[in-house]
This record gives sequence, C-alpha cells and structure tokens, in this order.
Amino acid sequence: MVAFDSKKYSKKLLPLISWSHWFTFFNIVAAIVLSSLYFFNESSPDSALGYFYLITTWGSHMAFLTFMSFVLIVFPITLLFPNTRFIRTTASIVFTLGLLLLVLDAFIYSRLGYHLNASSSSQIIDLIASEIEGDSKIFGLVSLILFMVILTFELTISNYAWRHLKQLQKTVFARSIIMGLVVAFFFSHITHIWADASLDYDILRQDTVLPLSYPLTAKTLLTKYQMFNLEDYNERRTSPLSFTGNIPAYPQLDTKECATKPSNNRSVFIVLTDDLLTKSHQKQFVNRAPGSSLQLNHHIDSALDNDSWFNLLFSLPTIYQKEILQQQTKPLLFQLIEQQGLASSFTVIGKQDESTEQSTYWFEYLFNNKTELADISTLVFADKLNSIKQGLHLIYFPKNNQYQFELFMEALLLAQKQKSVQDIIWVSSIGNASFDDSLTIKPALLIYPNTTNNNIDSLTSHMDLQPTLMKNWLSCSLTKSNDFAYRNGADLLSLNKDRVIANTMQSGIMVFNKDKSVFIDQNGNF
Repeated sequence: MVAFDSKKYSKKLLPLISWSHWFTFFNIVAAIVLSSLYFFNESSPDSALGYFYLITTWGSHMAFLTFMSFVLIVFPITLLFPNTRFIRTTASIVFTLGLLLLVLDAFIYSRLGYHLNASSSSQIIDLIASEIEGDSKIFGLVSLILFMVILTFELTISNYAWRHLKQLQKTVFARSIIMGLVVAFFFSHITHIWADASLDYDILRQDTVLPLSYPLTAKTLLTKYQMFNLEDYNERRTSPLSFTGNIPAYPQLDTKECATKPSNNRSVFIVLTDDLLTKSHQKQFVNRAPGSSLQLNHHIDSALDNDSWFNLLFSLPTIYQKEILQQQTKPLLFQLIEQQGLASSFTVIGKQDESTEQSTYWFEYLFNNKTELADISTLVFADKLNSIKQGLHLIYFPKNNQYQFELFMEALLLAQKQKSVQDIIWVSSIGNASFDDSLTIKPALLIYPNTTNNNIDSLTSHMDLQPTLMKNWLSCSLTKSNDFAYRNGADLLSLNKDRVIANTMQSGIMVFNKDKSVFIDQNGNF
C-alpha cells in the first residue's frame, strides 16, 4: 500500500517539478527584461569592463532572485500539494505578484533613488498617494492593465510549458543559457571583489541599482594572504567626500532685485552658543519674549567643527564649502545687506576653548565689524542694545559660557520690551564636538514680531535661516531659478509640510526624516 502511494506521488510530482523548472526559466527571462527599467535613469559605465560587469550582474542577479523565489515558495508548495491545477495556478499568481513588485520597485527607484524598504515606508507611501491624487483613474487603469498583462503572460507560459513539456525536455538551448548565467554570476562577484579592492567606482557605483544586491567583497581574506593593502584602501576610502566635477558659480545679486530698504527699522540678532540649547532654555526665552515665537522642536545641526557656520551663512550643505569659499562670493543675504546699506557685526563673548586659541574665523570678512569681549558687562544695558544700528548682528558664545549666554538673552529680551519696533531674534546652538552629537535633534528658537506663536514639529535646519530672512525681513523674493540656486533651506514662516533634510560630512551623507536619521558612507553603506 505504501509502495503504491509512493509511486502515485512520484508520478504526480516529477512532471510538476520538470514543468516548474521551465516555468521558472521563462520567468527569469521576463524578470531580466522588466529589470531594464532600473537602468533608464542611470548613467552609462565609463569603461568596457564596467559595461561587461553591468550585463553580467544584471542577468545573473535577476536570474538568482527569480530562482530563489521558486525554491522558497513554489517548490515547497509543490512538494506538499502535487496537484497540477493548483500548482500551476498558485505559481502563476506568485510570479505575477513578484513581477508586479519588481515593476513597483523600479518605479520607486526611478523617483526616490532607493528600493522598497521598511525604513523609507513613509516616503514611498507619500509618493504612491501623490500619484493616486494626481489622477486616480489613470493610476488605477494602468495598474489593472499591468496586472492583467502579467497574469495573462504567466498563464500563457504555464500552459505552454505544460503542453510542450516533452519537447522542451529534449532541447539544449536552455542548458547553455543557464550555464552562461552561472558563469556570469561568479564573474560579476569576482569582478566586484577586484573593484572593491582597487576602488574602481565605475563598478562600485552599480552596487545599489538592482534590488537586494549585495556583491561580494574580500578585504579580510585578501589582507590575510598579503594580497591587499588595507591601509592604502582605508586611506582612499576615508578621503573627504567631494564633487568630481566643478560646481556652478555662486549667484551674484542683481542690483535691480530687492533694492528697496526695509522701512520698519527692524534688526536681526543671531545668538549662537557652542553649548547645547535645551528645551528649558527654549521655554524660558519664549516666556520672556515680547513678541511671537516659532519654537523649532526638531531642529537639525549635523555638521562638525566649523562646517556648521557654512550651513548657517550660505544655506548650503557642507560639500559645497571648499569650492564656494574659493569663489570669494558673499552669501546673497550679505550681498543684499550691503546693497541696502545696513550694518552687520560679529561679536564673540568670552574665550574659546583653551586648547584651541582661535581668535580669527573664516567668515569674519562677511561682517562690517568684529568685536571680542571678555564678558557681557558692556552689553546688558537696554540703551546700549537698542542703540545698535539697524542690520544683522551675530553674537557668539564659545564653549563654557552658558551662564553669560543666559544673562545676555535675558537682557536682550528685556530691552526688546522697550522698543516700539521689535527685532527678529534667532537663538540656537552651533556645531558638534563629535559624530554622535551630530545625530541628535537640537531645539532652536525664532522670535519674530507680528506672527502667531507656533510649535514647528517639522524638521528644520540652519540652512533655513537665510531664505527666511531674505523673504520676510528684507522682502526679497528672487526669481524661481535664482531662488533655488542659492539655498537648500526653506522659509520657516511658510513651512507647512515635512521634509527630508540631508547634509554631508567628510565621510558620507547624513539624512534626516521626521524622527529618523541615517548615515550613508562613501560606499553606500547605511
């Protein structure tokens, strides 16, 4: 009885296994064709080896993913339920969903630059929702047609492979193709090992194009047998992140644009401290402020050392710093301040850290006047503060000056109550002593008269200050092309949606989204 059942089971199973191999083979071809969508928005390789690597990794990787889908899903179901109709229908549905997922992932990659993943689910959902809102009928129609086309294809090849199974088993072309894909698989991984060791970016930049792609590296093994210079590799890998080509020239302000001086006699005070501005400070200053305040509860300052000053003053990521400073062009905000004849001053209160006897700052040239004071004793009087000329005034408290910082803010806010036209005040910390500090959210405060008190829970950054002052303090709205050419920030007074904010460090890119932060190094590792 057992022998009879075993023969009956084998008689059902063996043809299904053979059929499933051919069915998977046809799906491999379909997956390779559909995955060409990933390359439409990618630049072509620069070398013949880069092209050959692209072709081999493209074919072999998609074949591997398709075959693993068969092994992990279809094959176990076939063993458990060797029913012809059930297996053929199930396999058709499984591969239909798989190919649809491939198309969706290719679409996400073309729009966002990364593949489907849980950590970016909110952006992916927002993108799909925006497509549906744009034209829900077309989106639904395209999705339905795509599903029907792929399902029809799956049912067709399923039927064809079953009806012509004996003829297909006699063919030899499939064996040659499969052998070629196996060779391509090993070749692509060996080539990637070499490219990783020699930092051939023509190959390495292809790492993240295809989904679930994790090419092999062999630093440890090669180093063990003295075939790889790990020190030389680390030196090149950790070299500062920079552009490979020239960046555009920083814009010059047209004398015809924004030529009208503000009539409200309002100044701007930017108060910065090396010490962390806490929620307690924020609440204390809001209670003392005579005007309205914007509490920036999710403020970002991810730069290290002096790079944060560049983000604040130029409203651009750190990667632009070297080239922009070489151009010796002032930020548009300071160009406009000069054009309108306003004052600008930079005041340092107290000594900086004793280990760094720094008395000059690279950005001093932006200001008309620079003053260094041992303490705030000459600045705590309302008459003194209220007699400062109209313009932009930056007051900086280096490390370990928290007490003087708090006293100065109390004096400044008290003096504001005596003015008929109150000033704009920005308060925040600046810079980070370590990489870990750069990952944290740091509250900031913008005291802006004649606005509504508001808690801004969306992400903000130092790069938002310049566009906010340009538009609201100096009433300067540039043309759209110039507007986006000079800044990476946004007007805080009109900010009404969440943003993804990114900044660069020497070793990679820091990306913030809501309450999440991700660091991506130069090799694309998270």
